[in-house]
Amino acid sequence: QEQLVESGGGSVEAGGSLKLSCASFGGTFATKAMGWFRQAPGKEREFVSSISWTGELTYYADFVKGRFAISRDRANNVVYLQMNSLQPEDTAVYFCTADGTTAEAMSTMAPHFIDYWGQGTQVTVSS
Repeated sequence: QEQLVESGGGSVEAGGSLKLSCASFGGTFATKAMGWFRQAPGKEREFVSSISWTGELTYYADFVKGRFAISRDRANNVVYLQMNSLQPEDTAVYFCTADGTTAEAMSTMAPHFIDYWGQGTQVTVSS
């Protein structure tokens, strides 16, 4: 069974850092674009970052550029999201995603078109 499992969420103070991990199981995720979306309370789910299946191409939402970095370990089927300079507005549930399209397309796709989702991990940033 194909599955994405996130970990690494938690609570930090503003200016702090967290590193999220997404382990993939049971599928051909190594050849899929992967990414991260987030959903804050009362808001719609939004794109955060994506990475091509080779790991060579990365895309970021404007609000995280220069603060977040996505990477992947294809040998171990893990995708990471390093989050630095966290702010209270980054508070949300972060979801790992995978899709057969490109990482660039994932950055503009409506969330309901994305094939695979993890269960989400909570990130809370206090001021």
